[in-house]
Amino acid sequence: MSATATDPNLKHLHTAREQIAKGDLKAAAQTLNQANKQSPRDPRVFLLSALMAEKSGNINGAFDALRHSLTIAPDWAPGQLELALLHARRNQFPQAIEIAEKVARQEPKNPLVLAGAVDIAHRAGDLEMAVRHLRRGLELMPGDVTLRRTLARDLGSMGQHDQAIALWNGLIEENPSDEQALLGRLQARIASGHPEQGIADASRLLEAAPHDPVYSYFSDLAHGKTPLHQPVELSRGLFDGLADMYDMRMVHGLKYQLPRQVAEKITALYPDKNLNILDLGCGTGLLGVFLGEIDGFLIGVDISRKMIEQAARHGVYARFHTVNLLDALKETPDAIYQVITALDVFIYAGDLTQAIPDAYRILTPGGHLMFSCEAATENGPDLVLQSSDRYAHKRSHVEALCKSAGFASMEVQDTVLRLENNAPINGFLVIARKAA
Repeated sequence: MSATATDPNLKHLHTAREQIAKGDLKAAAQTLNQANKQSPRDPRVFLLSALMAEKSGNINGAFDALRHSLTIAPDWAPGQLELALLHARRNQFPQAIEIAEKVARQEPKNPLVLAGAVDIAHRAGDLEMAVRHLRRGLELMPGDVTLRRTLARDLGSMGQHDQAIALWNGLIEENPSDEQALLGRLQARIASGHPEQGIADASRLLEAAPHDPVYSYFSDLAHGKTPLHQPVELSRGLFDGLADMYDMRMVHGLKYQLPRQVAEKITALYPDKNLNILDLGCGTGLLGVFLGEIDGFLIGVDISRKMIEQAARHGVYARFHTVNLLDALKETPDAIYQVITALDVFIYAGDLTQAIPDAYRILTPGGHLMFSCEAATENGPDLVLQSSDRYAHKRSHVEALCKSAGFASMEVQDTVLRLENNAPINGFLVIARKAA
């Protein structure tokens, strides 16, 4: 007997799921209505109704549908898990974690539940929770390559480099050509303070892909060199993955206030908001959110298309460019913008020798360049690549670059940029003015 014969709603549910995935929400609604008529108390209908509502932007409707599915089937793991995931997608992490942990206790051997719990933990930035569920997943599926890779990365992010390296070692022993594992072990050895131990892995990676910019970057680090710039491919992957949770994590979790502070400074300098602004590394558009509409154009530049998608929702930016900010500066014509901002972005760009003169060139007379840097010690090199994979800049060097570029005046403010592991990240904000 076929599954459809024993479950007459199955065909409708499969069809509705495909329609939702394609974005054909009108057809999906009709299909789900048919399914509901056939079986009014099928919780799966309401789960799919929730997915459809969320996709249409009706978040309250999505929560209502999921809660109704759980009224019908209170202990139904898929409904509980989807409710937890919806909370997580809305950055409501305490609720998401509470439900995810509950359903994981109810179904400790359900791989889908464990995968959902790991996803929620990553969204919430709770690596201890992620590691705990990843280990449980490996008890069920000891050889799973994806679980082992993810666990190794999370352990490395927590500073448990020896455990991470042990996992990478096992993966490489099984598959010596596993480039993800070779790169993971290389990164772990660099982060653990033993970059020279990663030289062999760097060589193997470059043999496999001689022109790969990410492999070249980590090869330089293994050889004790400081690359002048971080490859775009490395930053893009990072921020694509953070896009839908960035605002909540940065503003509420890490107390990131630079966009608000700089928006206030721009408004003080240009109270009529009659100006053009270039927002380098615009991310999810936080500067635009705090600045509001201006009488001019606000242009966003970011390498992450997913971050730009988030920024576009605010309806403040005139347009976006998905390019490397250094290329954007180099290719922009002279004297266009009254203000250029680069907030928490030069920490990934690295060397500013060309960026600051280019910014000076494309500012209008009297215009302002506003940017932040993490602070390197004054008795060290001008540019430092930290264990966080972010660059720190020596304040005196940045000041010298601004003066050399021709800026007439400069204000430099020491500030806490954000928190990390509940500790402040110290840096400075530069406001450099071009002569009128």
